[in-house]
Amino acid sequence: MAKHQYQTEIGQLLQLMTHSLYSNKEIFIRELVSNANDALDKFNYLKLTDAQFKDMDWDPKIVIRFDKDDNSISIVDNGVGMNEQDLMDNLGTIAKSGTKAFVEQLTGDAKKDSNLIGQFGVGFYSVFMVADNVDVITKKAGEEQAYMFSSDGTGEFEVKPVTKDEYGTIIYIKLKEDEKEFHDTWRVKEIVKKYSDHIPYPIYLKYETEETTGEGDDAKTETVTKFEQVNDATALWRLPKSELGDEDYIEFYKTLSHDSEAPMTWLHTHAEGSLEYTTLFYIPQTAPMDIFRADFQPGTKLFVKRVFITDDEKELLPLYLRFVRGIIDSEDLPLNVSRELLQENRVLANIKQASVKKILGAIKKLPEEKYDRFIDQYGKLIKEGIYTDHTNKDLLLDIVRYKSTQVEGMTSLDAYIQRAGEREGETDKHLYYLIGDNENILRHSPLLEAYKKANIEVLLLDDKEIDEIVTPAIGAYKEWEFKDISTIDAPEVLSEAEQKELAEKHKKITDTLGEILGDAVKEVKVTTRLDESPSCVVPDSSDPMAGMAHIFRQMGQEVPATPLILEINPENALVQKLENLDDDEALNAAAWVLFDSAKLAEGLELDDKAAFARRVTDLLGKAL
Repeated sequence: MAKHQYQTEIGQLLQLMTHSLYSNKEIFIRELVSNANDALDKFNYLKLTDAQFKDMDWDPKIVIRFDKDDNSISIVDNGVGMNEQDLMDNLGTIAKSGTKAFVEQLTGDAKKDSNLIGQFGVGFYSVFMVADNVDVITKKAGEEQAYMFSSDGTGEFEVKPVTKDEYGTIIYIKLKEDEKEFHDTWRVKEIVKKYSDHIPYPIYLKYETEETTGEGDDAKTETVTKFEQVNDATALWRLPKSELGDEDYIEFYKTLSHDSEAPMTWLHTHAEGSLEYTTLFYIPQTAPMDIFRADFQPGTKLFVKRVFITDDEKELLPLYLRFVRGIIDSEDLPLNVSRELLQENRVLANIKQASVKKILGAIKKLPEEKYDRFIDQYGKLIKEGIYTDHTNKDLLLDIVRYKSTQVEGMTSLDAYIQRAGEREGETDKHLYYLIGDNENILRHSPLLEAYKKANIEVLLLDDKEIDEIVTPAIGAYKEWEFKDISTIDAPEVLSEAEQKELAEKHKKITDTLGEILGDAVKEVKVTTRLDESPSCVVPDSSDPMAGMAHIFRQMGQEVPATPLILEINPENALVQKLENLDDDEALNAAAWVLFDSAKLAEGLELDDKAAFARRVTDLLGKAL
């Protein structure tokens, strides 16, 4: 008998299970039945594809057994079972780093927190909300030796060889003294119907009850064993839509996704013709917690002729649709299709392509209040799709929404174009935008001043990490070209001769400021893009490193400093005073304050914050 210590994170999780999450303890049945369903799915696949099991008689089922005298219940399946290594991998450790993320996501609301359990793949441990001790007795199909995992939910567990005749798994749960409600067959039946009605294998309750036969003096009461099926055991996605109501779809979604909320929307498709397949896809109200993790759990399950194949294939849908939950069931794939063939299979590629179109179409049809929530939850992933899915780029550009200088909330690109077309005198087909990582800073950027004065709308892109990769790569939308206002001249630009004349007129101050700032700037020049502010900074778009910044971020490397150009507003009173200032010390301090304050206005870090504060204080002192 080998004793093992739980990982530290599992210890934390078990503490939560036994204390903080106690109010919604019934979900342990949902989680254990769901695990049993997965085991049956896996053996079903083996039976159809592996010669060793093809001729075996098999009656798939899940049985919940009650023993009031022993104060226990057991959940039994005749699925694929586990060997010693499987027990260690699945129950003794957590393969993905989900536990830490789970703990970080806890809200303090016990009911909400308990509903995160299944999403993080740690559902087995929910049994310790009700158990003094748990034994998992299991035998893997095709192997001789059975094993038992035992734990009381504290710091240790043990695994030892045992004897078991049939393959499959028994989860024996020794209940705590105050958990007798789970001996109530009506209560357990209610829980199974609530969470697991659409599990496609029969779920039975096995229990003893008293029955009276005969009447009067001939009446006899005896103990009988009941074996009662309590779920529908139908593959819901195979049923005609006409036979299903909203409640059916919603409850199946909750079983499929371990989500407590109803989905935002769903689409159920049965295709016939050159390809025959059924799909049922859901969009969750709230983005799955692991959506931006490298080890995210895919949300789509693949079946062939109702036979489960995999739920671990990340390419069944494009990666940017990884938030979608659902099922693909094909009639045209071979049952023994391999993981390698899945990624290159033309049948699956065609199903995938058609499914993407339907999912994106369903998103476009969302009512306004749901659409706003969708963009809030999944807007970044839609932008990811714009960059990676060239086939559906235009459709994704129809879906995406941006913040703007001229409307509250979010706007579509079509709405931007319509407003631009309605503005008097506007003829250029440009979609102007400004990128940053803070909406408030963007809204107050000096770079916007000339556009506001000219009544030209600018899109505010505040998801900097993804926007600066995706947006420059878009090029154009319906012949309207995307233009980053930090890299182009402002509207109402002077003629070349007028620009030259303006630069010559203010050459003395730009040269002086350039000498003072030295290598901190690429250049100092006058600009007409500013209306009120004395200065602004813009990147040198001709520098090759400016275009490489997003590549360095993708690689997780430090982004090299991009040369900045300081532009000054010759119409600003402060700049005009600097041109006539003969105090070298004050001019030096003012040059740096002009540069650093322009950087701050764009949300950029200062190289020396203490020096900036000191210069501002010194200048303020002289002014007073």
